[in-house]
Amino acid sequence: MAGLFISFEGGEGVGKSTQIARLADRLRAQGHQVVVTFEPGGTELGQEVRRILLTPGNHVTPRSEALLYAADRAHHVETVIEPALAAGQVVLCDRYADSTFAYQGAGRSLDPDDVRAVMEFAVAGRWPDLTVLLDVDPRVGLARARGGGSGDRIEAESLQFHDAVRHGFLALAAAAPERFAVIDASGPLDDVTALVDEVVKGRLR
Repeated sequence: MAGLFISFEGGEGVGKSTQIARLADRLRAQGHQVVVTFEPGGTELGQEVRRILLTPGNHVTPRSEALLYAADRAHHVETVIEPALAAGQVVLCDRYADSTFAYQGAGRSLDPDDVRAVMEFAVAGRWPDLTVLLDVDPRVGLARARGGGSGDRIEAESLQFHDAVRHGFLALAAAAPERFAVIDASGPLDDVTALVDEVVKGRLR
């Protein structure tokens, strides 16, 4: 039996990890085998890449940043995502290739064709069956994510950067409505959870 691959996307502080944890609990209660993972850092190799990418003060050029995310993703797909799907499991992934299109493509203004070529190589044909895009105004999300501090290297970027990332995500969703479900994540937590449940229910086999 083929598995189901669901990615969760969005800017900083949109509540991806909370909604993934809630969804995983519900799916397990229904008898599904669930793998919860994330990028960057869902493998031992990925943890090293995550440290480089997110440590405040590290200087990483935009192209290098995109390639580091791609390296993490290629290893993640081959060692975690594909084996789980082959075993018929549900994979819930906190960030995937769309984050690179939004953050490095839209946010860093890298050439979209270059980003797509790198991502196509990294994912080796493995795209999510469903992508849940949790959408929040960056001003709200950053306040949540930073918690009164400056945040990690990405969270510390300018509001202009995070606005560009949000618009990048929304453009991706508009271009692939058959894969994306855009959910307003600014409301009460339980309301967001109910909306996530509704879109996931339609994809379960």
